[in-house]
Amino acid sequence: MSTRVAKFLSIVFHPLLMPTLLFGILLYLAPGVLGVDAFTGTLRASLLVLLFIGTFGVPALLIYYLYRSGFLSSLHMDDRQERRVPYLLTGLIYTFLTFLFAFRMQLISVVAPEIAILLGSTAVSVLLVGIISLFWKISAHSVGIGGVVGTLAGVMLKFSQTDLFMALLAVIILAGVLASARLQLNAHTPGQIGAGLALGLTISLIAVLWLV
Repeated sequence: MSTRVAKFLSIVFHPLLMPTLLFGILLYLAPGVLGVDAFTGTLRASLLVLLFIGTFGVPALLIYYLYRSGFLSSLHMDDRQERRVPYLLTGLIYTFLTFLFAFRMQLISVVAPEIAILLGSTAVSVLLVGIISLFWKISAHSVGIGGVVGTLAGVMLKFSQTDLFMALLAVIILAGVLASARLQLNAHTPGQIGAGLALGLTISLIAVLWLV
């Protein structure tokens, strides 16, 4: 894999985009799991856009502000010490978003409480990345894609959603390709990538199997 391709994959499959990828798959391939099977296509698209803004748009703007203000030397946040504040703040944003979906957006909280549960598990993962970054540079890319793999696998196991098989297979392959990309860029060690995958898988599986 070339360095250019590795950089492209790291950007396209940025950790902040993983919630959008996950909810996009579930909203259109397994809407019954989220309780939105009665929603029209337009309403599902609107919900996905809202989730995209909350999980990617707002944190991305925050990180860009930190970069422009000189707090970050690079948007890639290669320095472990620079990763701590952005990830902790992002985790707080995700926590607030979880609160909104669970208690303030009454239609969603009543009809589709599973969305808040999955958002909450994502918030926990991001906060843990921020905390671990105080001491060690765990791979956030691996945590993100690991969370998608764990959620889809958990949904398949718990709800016998065979329609998700191809999506799960594609995401597993993507996890391997993304891990290779991060290694190619010397962004992480194999141990940091493995730890990230394990963290993402564990948190998401617990959320699906015991809470959804």
